[in-house]
This record gives sequence, structure tokens and C-alpha cells, in this order.
Amino acid sequence: MEAKAVARHIRIAPRKVRQVIDLIRGKDVGEAEAILQFVPNRAAKPVYKLLRSAVANAEQNHQMDTDSLYISAAYVDEGPILKRFRPRAHGRADRIDKRLSHITVVLKEREG
Repeated sequence: MEAKAVARHIRIAPRKVRQVIDLIRGKDVGEAEAILQFVPNRAAKPVYKLLRSAVANAEQNHQMDTDSLYISAAYVDEGPILKRFRPRAHGRADRIDKRLSHITVVLKEREG
């Protein structure tokens, strides 16, 4: 049995969120929470909230034991890109891409 949580349209670039996700993939839930609380990265907060949501889903919807949960899969997909323009010299304009992320965390129970 697995429990899953998805956060969509998070206003952080996927590349930056992947740096945080790579730290917790495959770890126990307690260890992952401890890592996320002390990582000085802006992406750590939404990932932490998403992990807590996945744990709540496991507990409420699937009656899983929270002490034996681990992160079996965690990945970040690219969301839509907000396109903005910034004025430059000589009447030109540069495009600014504001990237969004879709974050997914999947939890499973350890056997035995």
C-alpha cells in the first residue's frame, strides 16, 4: 500500500526544488522531516508541508503505521511558465520566465 500527496503550481523553479527532493528520497519520514527543517533552502518549506500531508493521508486514508513509513518516490515536474517582460536599452525587451513546479511524494510502509 502506498500513500501519495501532490502539490501543484508551487512558485519555485523545479531545478531548485529537485535539490531539496534529492536529499530526502529513500529516507524514513522522521529523518526526512529533520533534514527539511534545517535545510536553508526556500524550497524546503513547501516540501516539508507536502511530506506532512502525505503522512496524514497514509494515516487517515490507508491506516498505515506512521513510524514505519519511508519515502519510496519523490519527484518534481515542471508546471506552466509565467512569461513576463522587462524593458531594456534601445527600446528592446527581455523575457523573464517564472517557472512553477508540481511536487509529488509517495510513501510506503517498511516490511517487518
